[in-house]
Amino acid sequence: MQKDFTGRLLHWNETENTRKMPWKGEKDPYKIWLSEIILQQTRVEQGLAYYERFIAAFPSIRDLALAADEQVFKLWEGLGYYSRCRNLLATARFIAFERNGIFPNSYEDILALKGVGPYTAAAIASFAYDQPFAVLDGNVFRVISRFFGISTPIDSSDGKNMYAQLANSLLDFDRPGAYNQAIMDFGAVICKPQLPLCEGCIQAVECQAFRHKWFGMLPVKSKSLVRKTRFLNFFILSYKGGFYVRQRTANDIWKDLFEWVLLESDAALTANDAAMREKLAVLFPGWRGRVLQVSAPQKQQLTHQNIEGIFTRVELEFPLPPDTGYQLLPADTLRQLAFPRFITRYLEKNPL
Repeated sequence: MQKDFTGRLLHWNETENTRKMPWKGEKDPYKIWLSEIILQQTRVEQGLAYYERFIAAFPSIRDLALAADEQVFKLWEGLGYYSRCRNLLATARFIAFERNGIFPNSYEDILALKGVGPYTAAAIASFAYDQPFAVLDGNVFRVISRFFGISTPIDSSDGKNMYAQLANSLLDFDRPGAYNQAIMDFGAVICKPQLPLCEGCIQAVECQAFRHKWFGMLPVKSKSLVRKTRFLNFFILSYKGGFYVRQRTANDIWKDLFEWVLLESDAALTANDAAMREKLAVLFPGWRGRVLQVSAPQKQQLTHQNIEGIFTRVELEFPLPPDTGYQLLPADTLRQLAFPRFITRYLEKNPL
């Protein structure tokens, strides 16, 4: 059964798989690593353009290692999960300066790199070095779960061990890179999360989910995600043509990115001049200025929390005290800084 699964999959890969991605067939471990880091928690359709921009800006890992943090974060802007970007820089500098630019070539050494987990290490080891390590991403979990009819939750300890063993038993040890790419592509274009293409599927003859109509129930997850909602009051404060911003430093969402003056609330936001004036007075008692605009509430859903925010534009009569933690910068300088997508999305419709 397992041998037949692998054989059919590789045949499909050679004869029917037309999924195009710029890193497919790539053997340069730097480019493979870069693509995998970009695609963590990111849809392929979104990550493609970022990958191409990064390769154009930083053709080698040394180019990336020598880049200024601000340049890299600006290029990453909009991808989210900025800890990935910090890990990207840390690993690039480790390889460039501690390993003389030589990317590690063993699974264990790759796994030891900052920001690299078992899936990414297996992908790099198999794609770049043809080493027999099976990848386990969302597509692979789905294909295996449906084919074997496994109801054990993929996020449980038993599930993780079971899927890892099955994935390795299915691996083609002579062509591990081709097999890993094939099963991920198969999950992306045939065994899709919604509306899988079961009719005519090469694996349907033995697929338990197809036989029993289970495809809508598999794979199973044990943990249900509970998101909290955070209410953010952003104040776009201008004074003599400049704008006040600060860089986020706490271990929270959007770390290292820039933001406007912020007051976080415990309850739902009220979008009117009077409410915004009161909130700004909490931050800066005695402030004087003119409220130019109060936006309607803006919303964004992150993995573990929902964000609701209001943007209030204010023209100040006097500058803020120097010890506020915010700096006054001209608009041209702001365009070079990396802001969270929550802010840039508002600015796209409401430019400074």
